[in-house]
Amino acid sequence: MTLLVVIIVLALVFDYINGFHDAANSIATVVSTKVLTPLQAVVWAAFFNFAAFWIFQDHAVANTISKTVHQEFITLPVILAGLIAAIIWNLLTWWYGIPSSSSHTLIGGFAGAALAHALATTDGFTLTDVIESDKVTKTVMFIFLAPLVGMVISMFVTLVTIVRNLWTRIAFILVAAVATWFLFMHLQQGKLEENLAKYYKVDVLKKAAADDPARTVDLEAARARYEAALPHLTGFGSRGGEGIAEAIRSTADPEVDVAKLAKGLDKADNSIIRVGLMFTVLLFIGVYIYTEKVRTPTAQSVANMFKRLQLFSSAAFSIGHGGNDAQKVMGIITAALIAHGTITDIKEMPSWVPLACYTAIGLGTLSGGWKIVKTMGTRITKVTPLEGVCAETSGAMTLYLTEQMGIPVSTTHTITGSIIGVGATKRLSAVRWGVTIQLLWAWILTIPVSALLAGLAYWVCTLLGL
Repeated sequence: MTLLVVIIVLALVFDYINGFHDAANSIATVVSTKVLTPLQAVVWAAFFNFAAFWIFQDHAVANTISKTVHQEFITLPVILAGLIAAIIWNLLTWWYGIPSSSSHTLIGGFAGAALAHALATTDGFTLTDVIESDKVTKTVMFIFLAPLVGMVISMFVTLVTIVRNLWTRIAFILVAAVATWFLFMHLQQGKLEENLAKYYKVDVLKKAAADDPARTVDLEAARARYEAALPHLTGFGSRGGEGIAEAIRSTADPEVDVAKLAKGLDKADNSIIRVGLMFTVLLFIGVYIYTEKVRTPTAQSVANMFKRLQLFSSAAFSIGHGGNDAQKVMGIITAALIAHGTITDIKEMPSWVPLACYTAIGLGTLSGGWKIVKTMGTRITKVTPLEGVCAETSGAMTLYLTEQMGIPVSTTHTITGSIIGVGATKRLSAVRWGVTIQLLWAWILTIPVSALLAGLAYWVCTLLGL
């Protein structure tokens, strides 16, 4: 129990460090454009970091993190060593002002410690025997894809924002908003199907049947119940999880536990994100109309408009930052609780875990990260209020999308790509590519260096009898 408590405390310490290490991601542009003072900015960002607690209910990123390593190689010493390595690398990169990824530090440390454990306890194994290759591959791919997606979205948002004709600009925004709405509806449908499959344990039984052919009968039975329930997922928005679960029980599967299934289905609901995005779109349109049609537009009034809008875009990004990064520590704490035997599955995560993690990252953000603010806010490219709005909006969109897909991306990579995008929209030479390449090398090295540090930490823990 003592080791479990130590791990939980260290995990929350890492979450706190993550907050002040990544505070720059949320506040760099809003500080560099002088919309808020540094103190105002960290309070603003910390508040919305914590507000994400009520917005992201599915915890898909936490689930991905907790299953980075195969269950049989997850022990308390492995998690302890991974956390120690992640904390060391985070502090080193913060000290030198390098905006590395806390997410990939944590994943690298967890995987490296598990590999060291496998070397110490197993005779002959492959990498895929220890690491969940599918989840790690997606995470590594998004080291490059997250900044690229952020850059593409920010270039599109910037080009739309600078369209001179107001009504043409609004038309582009409305088309993009409708497309975004249907994209999130599609992601919600995918999660509903995934959570229904989890309820029937289709994937668990598939793995069990692969090891023991006698379990094929159980797999086929679960798959038949799943496929019979699948058509009832339509109309989730009007019926909710309980309505769908009741319909499944009455027409397709009398053995359904309505309360349990309804709880799982409701976690797929992303309506609060969709409504929030649409509210933001309408707010931007209203501000544009007021500034350019109701009042006589001047250079000063337009500049002030973007300064005010940047408050909303930075808040949106801070919500994405909190929702994405707090979940990573939730995944680690849940893995520790499973390894200790306190719970048996991530679905049993105690309610205090997300509350503690969102609180820790919010407090960390309050502590700031001024060295990295300079790199993010001024060294990559000079950012104006208009470009700050575009970069933060694009970064927020990327984080919301990847969270819905359950992919633990780096907020650092995301906002960096978005800032590069707005700089490249002006002209390619506006981006300091030398600084960008240095950042890229830091991103590439984070996972392997963290893994090596974790291996060393595991060896030390073994020597100390842990």
